[in-house]
Amino acid sequence: MQTAEKHIRKYTGKRYRLEKPELLAPAGNLEKMKFAIHYGADAVYIGGQKYGLRSNADNFSFEEMREGVEFAKKYGAKVFVATNIYAHNEDLAGIEEYLRNLYDAGISAVIVADPIIVDTARRAVPGLEVHLSTQQSTVNWQAVKFWKEEGLPRVVLGRETSLEEIEEIKKHVDIEIEAFIHGAMCSSYSGRCVLSNHFTDRDSNRGGCCQSCRWKYDLFEDGRPDEAWISEEEAMGDPVLQQFQLGVNQLPLFDEQDNAFTMGSKDLCMIEHIPDLIDVGVDSFKIEGRMKSIHYVATVVNVYRQAIDAYMADPENYVLKPEWVEEINKAANRPLNTGFFYDTPDHEDHIYEPEEKAAPYDFAGLVMDYDADTGMAVIQQRNHFKPGQEVEFFGPGGTFFKQTVTAIWDEDGNELDAARHPLQKVKIKVDQPVSYFDMMRKKK
Repeated sequence: MQTAEKHIRKYTGKRYRLEKPELLAPAGNLEKMKFAIHYGADAVYIGGQKYGLRSNADNFSFEEMREGVEFAKKYGAKVFVATNIYAHNEDLAGIEEYLRNLYDAGISAVIVADPIIVDTARRAVPGLEVHLSTQQSTVNWQAVKFWKEEGLPRVVLGRETSLEEIEEIKKHVDIEIEAFIHGAMCSSYSGRCVLSNHFTDRDSNRGGCCQSCRWKYDLFEDGRPDEAWISEEEAMGDPVLQQFQLGVNQLPLFDEQDNAFTMGSKDLCMIEHIPDLIDVGVDSFKIEGRMKSIHYVATVVNVYRQAIDAYMADPENYVLKPEWVEEINKAANRPLNTGFFYDTPDHEDHIYEPEEKAAPYDFAGLVMDYDADTGMAVIQQRNHFKPGQEVEFFGPGGTFFKQTVTAIWDEDGNELDAARHPLQKVKIKVDQPVSYFDMMRKKK
């Protein structure tokens, strides 16, 4: 993980509105929302069934939003809805009704990129907060000031913004600043990409991104003279050349044994730099990942919750715990770095080789009940596990222990050779007390 050479100077200005940084988590569906909040999120952002940039996520109906808002209220959390497409003319039909329905469902704020949706929300539903999306690529204090004067209380900065630039913004503008601090980074400018549009006719900026930058590519030379064309005879016996014979005016610039490459960036991770983020005045710490798994969301939120709370409780004696970094790596999908916060990323911050899947753990089970007298836990199966396997239990606040599964019983007391059925409820003996909603994981 990339580490800054020096600690950025301490932010000395006023912290506007938020006295403690908000931990903002992604929620691709209602179940993920509940896990994110249970594991420590102060707020979650979700997508409705229109106007968002994750059309492939499960997304929320208005009924699910209402249920989610009620759940969030029990924990003192808020729910935001991403309505951050760049709208074409045909996209705007029904936008006022949609925004009113969000407000009626109890949504606290919408995250918006398109100025006409900003204007519509402020005019039609003045009680609904509008936060400016990172899709607006806002990276300087004068642009932030413009949106402040338009009546927006919060700006989600472009991911290209450095810590020094955030400090400068906070000195000039009385506004909440939200910044991505963990998750996937787009290879294009704050997500303004048209590769997906060209390759698959799926509009990146209307929720259809096919993540073209994560595809595997080979390299060819184009525009060869006629005499360099590959004949059928020349291609015989070479599977690579066979694909480009008979007058196709391209020559491969790779050998058959070479790995295809991607142009994807490494994932962002700022767990080692919580003091810097707080010192410069970031008000909301945003985790990317509405398409990510429950295990990913719970693990990442849990770690950042502990780190933020530890720093705010005693800034002068704050120490990064190695186990936090270890936990983050258990959920990481790609290699990690610090994005643009300290330096401009270079070739070392991109993934050109086939990705090493860094997350070696599966979500194996969810604790549904625990009997302190017998030490037996009821586990809802989420992935196959069996006796003899080592598993890890973890829960909100950093509770954690490892043990070996000695035996498994079904709900009727019959011993099983494995928990093999999805959502099956089984019983196992646990070495330490567990609680409802604690998670059990296993190595892949």
